[in-house]
Parts: sequence; C-alpha cells; structure tokens
Amino acid sequence: MQSSHQNPGFTVRLAEPDAGWHATGSASSGSVVPRSFRQRRRNRHGRGLRGELMLPTLPGYRTRSDRFDDLVLDSAQRLHDIWGKPLDGVRFAVDEIPPGLEKLVADGAPAQMGSYTAATAEEGPVITLYRRVVEHACGSREELQDLVHDVVVEHTAEMLGVPPESLDPVYRRRY
Repeated sequence: MQSSHQNPGFTVRLAEPDAGWHATGSASSGSVVPRSFRQRRRNRHGRGLRGELMLPTLPGYRTRSDRFDDLVLDSAQRLHDIWGKPLDGVRFAVDEIPPGLEKLVADGAPAQMGSYTAATAEEGPVITLYRRVVEHACGSREELQDLVHDVVVEHTAEMLGVPPESLDPVYRRRY
C-alpha cells in the first residue's frame, strides 16, 4: 500500500537506446550515436521541462489514491497500537471498486465499502476497502477519515469476532 515515490531509495532508469542505430556524422568523425529525445533534458528550442512538474512539498503532489492509502494505514496502525498481537499478520488492501458492482447497481442493492477474507494455508487474513465506494459516501475530508476508520474497525471486529464498539472506544462517536 505504501507509495513508491515516498521511498527515498526509489529510482527510475530508462532503458538504454538501441546500440545498433547509428547516424553518420562528419567525414572525419565516423559514426556517432546521437542522444535520444529522452536523454535530452529540454527540447531542442530550450523550452522543455527542467524538473518535476509538481514539487513533493506541494499538496497536489499526492493523489487521492495515495491519501486514501494513508488513511487506511493510519487506521490499521491505530488498531494495532490498541490490540497488538491479535492483529499481527493481517493485511489491509485497497481496491478501486468491489467485484460485481455493475450487478449490484442493476439490482438496486447498496455497494459494500469493504470486505474481509479469512486466512488460508498460504496467507493471512485480508481486509479490503473499496476506495471509490467509500469516497462517494463522504462529503468532506474529515468525513472520509472517519468513515475509513469505521470500515476498518467493522471488518477487523468481524475478523476477531467481537463487537466494533469494544474494538475501538471512539467507533461511530465522531459524527
């Protein structure tokens, strides 16, 4: 869930240009491999981009998906701080929409905001939140943060077999 651009060691390297392609230079220099467009920093008239379009310190740098992932991670971390050991090995995932959303909409049924998948022999339990459905149910950023936390609490309580109110003391008390 963690975005790759937040990792300070993350780098991107473009593929090397095709070594077999050569352009003929002047008669004395022989063959020369020209720099490709991607290797040039600016376009040929000097008006291209010089750096990143949006700086990491500006609010527009992070996408809505990145911010939603952070909300899920914050809620999961808060529950882990409260409960500790029972939540070890639980994975929290974010999907755009639930599977079969078209059929749910056609039937007039409400879409689920999250799901819980029990542990299997290969992997642990997974709690999945559906970003578009949760965002659509909220009007503001504060409501989104509260709803994301409530959905995480509900599905974690389902996994542990306890009522959500006993899992987190502030469950549904912020509205």
